[in-house]
Amino acid sequence: MMDPVIETLLLPFEDGSLDWPAQPTLFLRARVSDAPRDRLVCEQSFKPAHDALLRAGFKPADAGPGPCPLVLVLPPRAREEYRALLARAVRLAGTGGVVMAAAANHEGARTVENDLKALVGPVTSQSKHKCRVFWVTIDPAHVDQALLQQWAEGDAPRPIEDGRFISRPGLFAWDHIDPGSKLLSDHLPNNFKGRMADLGGGFGYLSDHVLTRNPAVSQMDVIEAEQRALDLARQNLAKFGERAAFFWHDATTPLPGQYDAIISNPPFHATDRADRHDIGKAFIRSAAAALKSGGQLWLVANRHLPYEETLDACFKNVAVSAQNNYYKVFRAVGPRSKPLS
Repeated sequence: MMDPVIETLLLPFEDGSLDWPAQPTLFLRARVSDAPRDRLVCEQSFKPAHDALLRAGFKPADAGPGPCPLVLVLPPRAREEYRALLARAVRLAGTGGVVMAAAANHEGARTVENDLKALVGPVTSQSKHKCRVFWVTIDPAHVDQALLQQWAEGDAPRPIEDGRFISRPGLFAWDHIDPGSKLLSDHLPNNFKGRMADLGGGFGYLSDHVLTRNPAVSQMDVIEAEQRALDLARQNLAKFGERAAFFWHDATTPLPGQYDAIISNPPFHATDRADRHDIGKAFIRSAAAALKSGGQLWLVANRHLPYEETLDACFKNVAVSAQNNYYKVFRAVGPRSKPLS
């Protein structure tokens, strides 16, 4: 299936506006493309996209990649995060290097382009597929050094919730406790025991809640697809020692263990603003397959998300334990050995 942002990103190479450099090109927040595989090193912190790149034969970037004559960027949604990524790209490209980015119009392409102009001066741009690609050759005389420093630090980890957690811009509900997670935590029991998992654990709020109130829980596996969130969960849950374990893992695929109970506030967006009910449904199926007989899943979801049918197909007993005008908390007990079709 065509990826219009990727198609637009590669447009300047196809029409001869730009040539691939002889040295490797760094691709930040990379996705699978038709770009020549031997030209790119790819950096991607979102596990499903990272694994797709590996399967397609692209080379992952080493930690802390060095200067590159061409840096490609797919800006993420959060402004602080994409500004930090643009600042990093400018520094990695260096004098005479090229920074190029692309975004869909409905995802704020014009805003990102204007931000790049503010940082480095005039840019060249093209439009196609309802997307924009824009690029600039870095001239230090045009770089706003104060803005560069400000943006480079703009998505740095920082304390939130009166210092209880460390978080950073770009993560889901990064600067507060998400009300859905709060509703779930308010209704979780305090008699969990054994091995548990937190699917889509983010920076660790729900895991912290369970580990603090349930001393009989021997291990909580924090399963998170976004590496930037998982790194913070490691910091936030370090006080629990070996009771907390961490997996950079796509929870829509088979889980790394067998569990007595699982908690989750599953995401329902991926790389854009479109609702992705399939992610939460896949979380439910993964949980059912990984729970022991009689195990239980506690899940919170926005009221409009259609998860009941999947829960009923995968579990023997499903009940709504709490709800308000925005969310429902489900308790599903007894995974079926074979989900109903």
